[in-house]
Amino acid sequence: MQAFRSLIIPKWSSDVCLEGKTAIVTGANTGIGKETAKDLAGRGARVILACRDMAKGEQAARDIMREVKGAKVVARQLDLADTKSICLFAENIYNTEKALHYLINNAGVAICPYSITVDGYEMQFGVNHLGHFFLTFLLLDLLKHSAPSRVINVSSAAHAMGKIQFDDLNGEKDYHPVRAYAQSKLANVLFTRELAKRTEVLGVTAYSVDPGIVNTEITRHMRRPLADIAKAFSFLIKTPAEGAYTNIYCTVTPENQLLTGGYYKDCACAESSWAGQDDGTALKLWAVSCHLLGIRWR
Repeated sequence: MQAFRSLIIPKWSSDVCLEGKTAIVTGANTGIGKETAKDLAGRGARVILACRDMAKGEQAARDIMREVKGAKVVARQLDLADTKSICLFAENIYNTEKALHYLINNAGVAICPYSITVDGYEMQFGVNHLGHFFLTFLLLDLLKHSAPSRVINVSSAAHAMGKIQFDDLNGEKDYHPVRAYAQSKLANVLFTRELAKRTEVLGVTAYSVDPGIVNTEITRHMRRPLADIAKAFSFLIKTPAEGAYTNIYCTVTPENQLLTGGYYKDCACAESSWAGQDDGTALKLWAVSCHLLGIRWR
């Protein structure tokens, strides 16, 4: 079983040092985010854990500092379901950080009962897409100032089931948790493509990542039948450390070996779904997102 597992979950490693670099990892108090942050800290980077729950964020920072000698890690409060919290987080970053080389938009909610963000958006679309879209917008000046820099958006294979429902983005007419999740993950891929076009000339590159099926807390809203299936095929499910590999790969791999705007899985460039390659939809989603948030990208 272990030999079979090693074939479907390839190992990857790199000795790249990130001393002098600064990274933000959203949702870094647990799962893939925490493992990503721990790896980057082990490479010498200063890592900011952007977490909704500060108690959990501070505990994660203590865990990493205990496990990684000399780790430079700090927790900061960020609720991606609240644009005011996002603004306060960004303001704090500009007040405390001189540079930002890596923004890893990892946090997410999945397959949850219908609920809305503080600003009235469907929770999965609001957190997974709009929250990270707005955060990236606010931090772009610092990313440009620190170029070459990177934005990494954590998506999912579920994006292939997604469709951007422009006439019902909030699921008010017909909400289904899986459909809403798939829409938000497709939005991550499309946002990455359009962002890459706009920022490459500024020295900021962007990548979307499919971490695979990972054993994390994000699956807590799964219904019993899905949970039972996942348990039966647990040998196919990655650990959080394995799930973080592609995040780290897109962070440390030399830029000339990566494709900005690309979709990555298992530490290699892959093809997203056809919907994920639709530049017309990506441009429309960009415009709609800006309208919803009341912002203009220069």
